[in-house]
Amino acid sequence: MEAIRTILEDLRSSFEADGYDLAWSLDGGVLRVKITARPDACAECLVPKDALRGLIAGLLAETDAGRQVRAIELRYPTDPGG
Repeated sequence: MEAIRTILEDLRSSFEADGYDLAWSLDGGVLRVKITARPDACAECLVPKDALRGLIAGLLAETDAGRQVRAIELRYPTDPGG
């Protein structure tokens, strides 16, 4: 779990620089990541979901934490209820 926290905290600082917040939870092997936009968010800076999912999966695969995660769910500000 610590490796997951480290990976996502590193990503969080990148998102914060572009005006976004990142929250996450791990439940039953499902990593849920929610991105929310602050008023100053750079709309063009938010990468597509598939790219972010691939980045997270790749970083997790480099650690033992990858075995704890069987799915990654992303929620973006533009999603219904986002």
